[in-house]
Amino acid sequence: MADFTPVSLNRMDTARLAAYRTNLDFYNGSQWQQTSRNRQLVFNYAKVSIDKITSFLMQGPGFACYPAGPLSLRGAERRSNLENEEARVRRVEQLLRQVYEDNDLQQLDYETEIDAAILGDGCYKVIWDTDEKRVRVTAPDVSGVFAWWLGDDMSRVWRVASRYTLTRDEVQMLYSGVIVGASPLVIASPLPPVILVSRSPEWSEGEAKNLPGLKVNSAKQPQGIATSPRLVGAPRNDKVVVTELWTARDFQLYLDNDLIDSRPNPYGFIPFIIFPNVKKPKQFWGESDIPILVQPQRELNRALSQLSRILELSGNPIAVLENVASAEDIKVQPGALWTIPEDAKAYLLDLLQGGGVRLHVDYIDLLYRSLHDISELPRAAWGGVERDLSGSALRIELGSLIQKVIRKRTIRTNVYHRRNAMVLRLAEKYMGENFEGVNHRVVWGQVLPQDADRQAQTEQLLVQAGVHSRRTAMDEMGVQDPDEEFTRWLEERKKILEMNREFKAPSTRSGTRERVIAADMEVPE
Repeated sequence: MADFTPVSLNRMDTARLAAYRTNLDFYNGSQWQQTSRNRQLVFNYAKVSIDKITSFLMQGPGFACYPAGPLSLRGAERRSNLENEEARVRRVEQLLRQVYEDNDLQQLDYETEIDAAILGDGCYKVIWDTDEKRVRVTAPDVSGVFAWWLGDDMSRVWRVASRYTLTRDEVQMLYSGVIVGASPLVIASPLPPVILVSRSPEWSEGEAKNLPGLKVNSAKQPQGIATSPRLVGAPRNDKVVVTELWTARDFQLYLDNDLIDSRPNPYGFIPFIIFPNVKKPKQFWGESDIPILVQPQRELNRALSQLSRILELSGNPIAVLENVASAEDIKVQPGALWTIPEDAKAYLLDLLQGGGVRLHVDYIDLLYRSLHDISELPRAAWGGVERDLSGSALRIELGSLIQKVIRKRTIRTNVYHRRNAMVLRLAEKYMGENFEGVNHRVVWGQVLPQDADRQAQTEQLLVQAGVHSRRTAMDEMGVQDPDEEFTRWLEERKKILEMNREFKAPSTRSGTRERVIAADMEVPE
């Protein structure tokens, strides 16, 4: 990575970063191209539509784990291996669930989806936290992320750079112990953190302190690693640009333009997942939901602002005088008396006569219809169904919304699968776990509201017909821990059968159905 310098990032992806800023400003309400002293209303349909589609998209994402394949062994050895695989599957599920809870991934995923819909791209970072001894999942600002891929295969990312800024106060708060004297020290850590080196008269080499998760060596700083001049005598609020450079083999850390740390990548993989909001054909970076809404959104703002001004003028009418050379103290107010010549004529200008407002309202309705069609969010998605529809008819009405959600979920399924795989690899490396022979998949909730009773009946029929297992049925029903739930069901069934035998309760279907008759349940004193 000798050809890389942080300065080179300033010339990379300038069009992409400019589009990010434009889309974000539009989402936040800066939608008029020119400012004016006249009223300029903003009815931010673009923001609300993105929030709405994200709510539909993020309905119940979860995961399911299962053994990698059928066992070819027989007898006791097969039962032993099966028990080991089931234990590993349960451990994987517990670990992933714990990582989701520790990192509040439900909220993080929702925020990342909003960000990806606005900008066009999203990013996750999966690392090992040496202080808390757990896997940490974050969502870096994608405007500070840069990627390199191999030729025409955009799926093979071989290098990623992440750039962000810290103030001097943040440096002292996060890494207050990384302060050295005239002879700089080497900072070593199992996890590549932000490592900042500066000079301070209050600290000498012998007084250097260990940071949480870091170890300070007494070895001299090797040649080629320098301290940043911006930290030497810099103002307290001065900004410091930190750049992380990752490949599958190496990690480098830059402070401004100075190389601070360089070492082998401890993970063995690039801990970033960069994904598009919607894939552009033959393009690495994605497409935002904003650009297609810009023109109809601006026209809607203009039409509503125009109608608002018309209604305001109609509420404050204009007096029109004919055959009057000059007039003074003509006021439009209740009880006002006007003195005008005999042949003059006076009346109020009615801007609403002739049904003119209806034309404006019809045009605004047409703009709303265009926005619904372009954003693929029918009026029914906003609860505006004006007639009773069956489930199938409602599904047809919302067909464009479902198709848009499916397109996005196709991308997100691979993203969440890769993220879970990184979590498991870090757990195997730093927690001594063994997850061999365990697969996992992403399980999504239904896009539209479902009848739980009907869905349960459908799953029951599928299980009875041997189409899929009870475990798969519970996954589809949204049960968080199918194995634990099935174990509880077995325990309850065992207790019920024991009570049936104890109290001689009659059963149906040749004794296979478990029932307890309350009248026969007499508890001895």
